Amino acid sequence: MSPFDVNDFLPTEAARYERRITQLQSRGFYTTSIEDTVNAASENVASRDVRSFVIYGEPQSGKTEMMIALTARLLDEGAKIIVVLMNDSVQLLEQNLERFLRSGLDPAPKKFNEILDPSIDPKIGTWVIFAKKNAADLGKLIDKLGRTKARTVIDDEADYATPNSKINQHEKTRINELVGRLLGRDGTYIGVTATPARLDLNNTFENENEHWVDFPTHPLYTGQETFFPTTAKGLKLPFKLELLPDQGDAPRYLRAALFHFLISVAHLNTQVNEAAENYSMLVHTSGKKVDHSKDYKQIMTLLGALKDRQHPRYANYLEAVHALAETRFPGSEKEITQYVVDHINQSDVVVMNSNAQRNASLYERATSPAALFTIAIGGNIVSRGVTFENLLSMFFTRDVKHKIQQDTYIQRARMFGTRGGYLKYFELHIPKHLYLDWQKCFVFHQLALSFIRAGKGSPIWLEDARIAAVAGASIDKAAVALDSGEMSWEMFPYEREIDAIAGEDGDPSARLAALAELVGDDALPDHVLAFIAQFNFGPASIAIHRTTTLGSDYGTPQERTEIRRRKGFIATNALEKDRFPEAIHHIKVFRNEAGRARVFYKYTPEAGSIRFLKNLKSHGK
Repeated sequence: MSPFDVNDFLPTEAARYERRITQLQSRGFYTTSIEDTVNAASENVASRDVRSFVIYGEPQSGKTEMMIALTARLLDEGAKIIVVLMNDSVQLLEQNLERFLRSGLDPAPKKFNEILDPSIDPKIGTWVIFAKKNAADLGKLIDKLGRTKARTVIDDEADYATPNSKINQHEKTRINELVGRLLGRDGTYIGVTATPARLDLNNTFENENEHWVDFPTHPLYTGQETFFPTTAKGLKLPFKLELLPDQGDAPRYLRAALFHFLISVAHLNTQVNEAAENYSMLVHTSGKKVDHSKDYKQIMTLLGALKDRQHPRYANYLEAVHALAETRFPGSEKEITQYVVDHINQSDVVVMNSNAQRNASLYERATSPAALFTIAIGGNIVSRGVTFENLLSMFFTRDVKHKIQQDTYIQRARMFGTRGGYLKYFELHIPKHLYLDWQKCFVFHQLALSFIRAGKGSPIWLEDARIAAVAGASIDKAAVALDSGEMSWEMFPYEREIDAIAGEDGDPSARLAALAELVGDDALPDHVLAFIAQFNFGPASIAIHRTTTLGSDYGTPQERTEIRRRKGFIATNALEKDRFPEAIHHIKVFRNEAGRARVFYKYTPEAGSIRFLKNLKSHGK
């Protein structure tokens, strides 16, 4: 028998991150996006000493798997306490905690209340702790962690609840204050979100937007370009889009959407799938529980009629199912209708709101459909962080009559994700105006992020009369510059070539590019050119006006020197509507007699002007 020596049993060097990547690859996961993101985040923390930054990626693009790998890497590199913050939802916390646990992470993650026992000392060992963004929970966790140092906070859905919406009142919201206390003086904040505008414009924990990390999508991802292609590309969609009237919510629209869902499931399980699969339909209502109840009753009535041959509407509804099946899948209508008749009892309708929020099994039934025909009904609670497996249909019951926020509606794209296997059978039923606004949300969002991805510095966030970038209260007004209506930028030396460009005929896009190259980015920024290109409806939509010289009789001496005046330069008559009747993008150079010039831009669509928001504050070291 060999002698025992405790020194023979030293812990082996941790390799959590490599193990996790190997596990994912063995299961066929595409890991390049995860590896690139984790490497960049690790470089921020280990090499650049960046203490607050954001990782941004598309909705439902696999951010949870990335966070597991990131946690493993941070532990390998010496992190002792990592707190993963989730929205104030028991189901979301449980769902994500289970995924972290099943990954085999070392140490095994714990819910915050599992470490509150006085016998547990968080200063000993390493910890991965899950907590909701809930004031009571965070307060208890902060008390327990006491004087521990160098905590790392990974904030999932970071733009929700964490930013300080009282920033212009020189106060802090409760969650913002508590997360700040959790970080302490030497903590590291890593916000993870699909919609980072609020974190940027709010200067949340002075995150350094020049060190933000992009989490690219994987090859099987279906997202904006699939469901909301840009205006320039038109609406050549690989799924079924059913545009509803902008006003009213007649029951027939929900009935048609439900019947379409039933026949699509029937077709997939009789003609496509080797074995039957369960699918879900999401009915997205307003945030009012009374609307959830109304839609629930309507769906239950429809399903009840299809289950009861004695019901007075049974024959009419079954005939409607048959007619839709004949239109959508001609030749298979009889088999599909029979499948619906035989399996309609395998339906499950789940209301997802705060009344049901603590029922984990109910939540799981909806997100991972336990019944063949699963219908989930919800509003705000299903709009963020919830992944619906085998989601086959989405129905939006009502248009919004007020200004919508980009972050809210981008997060509502629950159909994004890995939908390729059944994408052509997916259906989106939505009011037309809401779809177009939603599409514009994504255009504005992607234009903003493109500047970071291209290495052009801080993002420029866009909004218009219908679409707000973020909630106004969250914008740090002391640090954010806003261009709206008529815009102008830096002055530059006037050159005669400008007159030649303005006076030429030919493609205005090419002439605009020539003008931009001549005057430079400071005088005509790239983000404006990108916006014009995105909303280019043909040559007639762009007007490049002739140069105007400000003579000695024009305005005040200061206005002529600075080429600025409060009421602007491009008045209605300067738009030259007789010459450019269809133009919505107006570009005009004004020069003074001292040889200086400035470019002015005005956007004049029927919907109103555009606004560009940029955070001018730098937190870099």
